[in-house]
Amino acid sequence: MIKKQIALALSAVIFISVAHAEENFGTVNGEPITEEEVSATIGQTGMSYSTLDPEMKKRVIEMVVDRKLLTQAAMKSGIEKTQAYQAQLKSLKQDLALDAWMRKEMKMLEDSFTKEKLQAEYKKNEAKYSMPKQLHARHILVDKEADAKALIKELDAAKDKKAKFIELAKSKSTGPSGKDGGDLGWFELSRMVPEFSAAADALKEGAYTKTPVKTQFGYHLIFLDGRKDAMLKPFEAVEKAIRTEMSGQAFAEKMKAKTAELRKSAKIDLKK
Repeated sequence: MIKKQIALALSAVIFISVAHAEENFGTVNGEPITEEEVSATIGQTGMSYSTLDPEMKKRVIEMVVDRKLLTQAAMKSGIEKTQAYQAQLKSLKQDLALDAWMRKEMKMLEDSFTKEKLQAEYKKNEAKYSMPKQLHARHILVDKEADAKALIKELDAAKDKKAKFIELAKSKSTGPSGKDGGDLGWFELSRMVPEFSAAADALKEGAYTKTPVKTQFGYHLIFLDGRKDAMLKPFEAVEKAIRTEMSGQAFAEKMKAKTAELRKSAKIDLKK
């Protein structure tokens, strides 16, 4: 009994707090300005009302007030009794019914796919859920082979090879990554031209190419910072995506079958 009284008391406090929060926005002809109306007015900006400055908050509330005044005037005008209003209301109801029904059907399909079914789909399409090999490399790009060979000699003589590579990339490379020490970040082999990818993939971590690598862009020196071997994404990481894809395909098939079934018993008279 005591627990029930505490729960009721907490519910009352929450209700009063929510009501008070909405009352803070004010009322228009006795009708409260709701949080939903304020959020709808802010629209797609992605901003929260609480983060706005006082002047912007005032503008938002004034916009809500104007809309409520116009809405109240429209309701008092008798617009609900007009043929145009009734036609639009009917259309909105039909759209809402279709949307709600399709959402229900989709939810039923999503729930019908057990973890076992999802795991079977995962195993059947492992290649689809695999991450290809990735490399993290730096490069120095120059126009002439002789210049590339001269830079390799400087690297060979340096104690800290990586530090020297970064220094040379910043001062000598003609590529856009030069300013970043030649850093190309992580990339899949298919992202680079074949000659570059093959040379980079042949390196051990912390090593650099001992001969210039020629591509359509010029001559490269490549330093390998790291590698990630190809791996299969864990089931847990792709479970949601698999469920969405499977239910989406099943939903499309179900709607196609449902439409075909309804056409059989429907009276359809199209104008030619």
